Amino acid sequence: MKAPLQFDSLDAVRLPERPVHLAIGMFDGVHLGHQSVIAAALQSARRADGLGGVLTFWPHPSKVLRPGQPTPLLMPPAMKRRVLARLGVDFIIEQPFTPGYAAIPAEGFLPHLLARVPRIAAIYVGENWRFGRDRAGDVALLVTEAAKHGITVCSAPRLNYNGAPISSSRIRGLLAEGRIEEVNALLGYTYFAEGVVESGRQLGRTIGFPTLNITWEPEQTPRYGVYAVTLNGVWGVANYGVRPTVDNSPHPVFEVHLLDSTSLIYGDRVLVEWHKFIRPEMKFSGVDALKEQIARDREAARQFAQKRAEN
Repeated sequence: MKAPLQFDSLDAVRLPERPVHLAIGMFDGVHLGHQSVIAAALQSARRADGLGGVLTFWPHPSKVLRPGQPTPLLMPPAMKRRVLARLGVDFIIEQPFTPGYAAIPAEGFLPHLLARVPRIAAIYVGENWRFGRDRAGDVALLVTEAAKHGITVCSAPRLNYNGAPISSSRIRGLLAEGRIEEVNALLGYTYFAEGVVESGRQLGRTIGFPTLNITWEPEQTPRYGVYAVTLNGVWGVANYGVRPTVDNSPHPVFEVHLLDSTSLIYGDRVLVEWHKFIRPEMKFSGVDALKEQIARDREAARQFAQKRAEN
């Protein structure tokens, strides 16, 4: 699959002279609802021999509009770009969401966009999408303004899962509760973390369960606890939390014990996919009790991996 063109602002956009079918949104998490919007843009672009891509934003608008209560993101820009690239988009525009950009009035949004991406043939958004200063613009206004330029606007209805809408805020709540299998169902792919292997205190090695310590500092933190994961495709047990039995770390630590041996070394970048929540983090009476529990966690992960392989 060809890597998408990437632009760090609307002002930097330089696209081939073909019709542009543009999906617009924050797309935090790139969940199934977002994917339906983006897929519609890509399908339309293919039919018209055009370019299908995404206009997204960084940071989250809440950091500008309500800096005291910013929305914790499910993923940083690099992870979002990775997921968007998997979808097959032709280009990604990552527009900085600044106070100046936020001040553009709703009626000025489309002229501002067309001055920088002039060959837009169609715009794709979610049905509840808002834009412009004070979020004054809605889909109805976008349709009216776009019609003046011969641009089609398509708004995708929200998708439901188990009777409730799929949304980034719902996924944040599920992640905070450790309901990782539901998170994965709403995302449409396996939740993942990317980080670098770093040196730790080597305690796991001394108790017979060596771990890889991984640098990872998400805005929206998962529930502290133990999870069945795969690291670069190898099954293992991850612990995310403050390790109350060992050192009660002031910051959450992310470490993975693999079920098979590995040749990874410090400095290697890894991708960890989260599959199942095993148990919440807890404080044990001592290292021996911790060892016994880790053995049970390892067995739970092994059984889960075996069941996955059989299915």
